[in-house]
Amino acid sequence: MDFNQLQARLGMRFQNPALLEQALTHSSYRNENPDCQADNERLEFLGDAVLDLVTARYLYAHHPALHEGELTRLRAALVRTEQLAELARSFELGKALRVGRGEAESGGRARDTLLCCAFEAMLGALYLDSGEQAVCAWLEPQLEQQSAIILARQGHIDSKSVLQEWAQANGGATPAYETIDEQGPDHAKEFTVRVMIAGKSHGTGSGRSKQAAAQAAAQAALHALAPDRHAPHNLSTTSNSSSQ
Repeated sequence: MDFNQLQARLGMRFQNPALLEQALTHSSYRNENPDCQADNERLEFLGDAVLDLVTARYLYAHHPALHEGELTRLRAALVRTEQLAELARSFELGKALRVGRGEAESGGRARDTLLCCAFEAMLGALYLDSGEQAVCAWLEPQLEQQSAIILARQGHIDSKSVLQEWAQANGGATPAYETIDEQGPDHAKEFTVRVMIAGKSHGTGSGRSKQAAAQAAAQAALHALAPDRHAPHNLSTTSNSSSQ
């Protein structure tokens, strides 16, 4: 793998390229290659902490009008697995992942969890290589762009919680979620979930996880039942409403 090409795509330069190589080494590769000294799990642990700190500090400094609960929800939206996996895809990180044969054959390079872990490990590697300021300089432009998109679409709002509040205030029924379809290979599943209130279907949604699909279904239901609640549009899901 030509890590120079990857660094060019990322717009960063490692003083110690071995750290970047380790960040992109999955445990399945290490298990199949005795000469490989380390995988990316420890770097992922470090990168996760660095990501949380840099994100929290960025949001605190750049969004003074948001209260603590809004800051927490926005940070959660920025660092969730699907969001980080999409960032990793935008830099074609999957092409550089070193994975075992079985993992590669099952589509591991495209799997959200592996991409997310590699992204966090890369941040941990950059922190060790060049320090916190280098991480901030690279990560903050990504946070600025993504937070603007999420806020515009209200993607930081928990639609399931909003729908439950609405449902309980309008009849007392608790929304129930049912997975009605699954498509695609294991590494790229697409789930479809339906939300039921008092025995009636009020929305369906799709996503790459059951949780994301349930959020999309709740969004659809809110659009149909309570448009004044400004139901959010989640970046990684699609939805449609189907009242009966």
